[in-house]
Amino acid sequence: MNKNIIIIAGEPYSVFLELLFKSIKTKKINKPFLLICSKNLLVNQMKRLNYNFKINNINKSKIGKIKLLKKHINILDVSFNFKKTFDKISEKSFKYIEDCFKEGLNLTKNKNFNILVNGPISKKYFLKKKFLGITEYVAKKSGNKGHEVMLIYNNKLSVSPVTTHLPLTEVKKNITSKKIIKNVLTINSFYKKKLKKKAKFAITGLNPHCETNKSYSEEEKIILPAIKKLRKKNININGPFAADTLFLKKNINKFNIVIGMYHDQVLTPIKTLYGFKAINITLGLPFLRITPDHGPNNNFLGKNISDPSSVIEIFKFLSQIREY
Repeated sequence: MNKNIIIIAGEPYSVFLELLFKSIKTKKINKPFLLICSKNLLVNQMKRLNYNFKINNINKSKIGKIKLLKKHINILDVSFNFKKTFDKISEKSFKYIEDCFKEGLNLTKNKNFNILVNGPISKKYFLKKKFLGITEYVAKKSGNKGHEVMLIYNNKLSVSPVTTHLPLTEVKKNITSKKIIKNVLTINSFYKKKLKKKAKFAITGLNPHCETNKSYSEEEKIILPAIKKLRKKNININGPFAADTLFLKKNINKFNIVIGMYHDQVLTPIKTLYGFKAINITLGLPFLRITPDHGPNNNFLGKNISDPSSVIEIFKFLSQIREY
């Protein structure tokens, strides 16, 4: 993979910079990257957490000609006025995060930057209920709303919810055969072209035990027709399966991807199985977008005790994937 990696640090009062420092120290990062964040905040947090890395300042006006340095934190400085190195998350960081995303998304238009990683964001203070999640925010801001597919990836098992951050009361009316087919085809193409893997899909039902006492069954009217159409396209897919038993070892070992109907139906079991050794990938955009599969964890901020596994997994993944 020859493309440069953009990293948007995200929420300034998350543990992400700590996790990045730890990941660099493990020497698991073998690709140079461009970090978009406040240089002052970076330096202050680095000192407080007792890390010392070389910093290479990047001039935005010359970005197309600059070669990123290995064994350095290549930084594109974004202004952030702060009083405390570590503080509570609040809406005060809104403009700073927005500015970081603007810089990062603008860089994805440059042919040399096609991988976007972002640190965790507090949806409460940043999205302000205007977007369901950062997945949808990035898709909208990049002009690709409606094409995004969330994939929680682990080398052994990945999951994808057909609906992402919707309240449960809205899930039912937002599940369609078209959405299921789009998710599966997008993921299948990604596995085939970029990972050189054969995708083996399992799909869950919506209702407990895939049964309902109502006259309308989502399994019969929506999910099964989608499965039939996908099989005609030579997609290896089976189901619908009851989600409460699908993840038992004897069942799940037959598959490497599970398509679920809603967020917690598939994210809860994969986080239980793999902890922080999974990453959140957004497919269907002109660039590859990845984020750690956890939140800002403000309660652990400045304590230097957070687990960097998900950040390390991102760089392990990027070292294996074919050029995007």
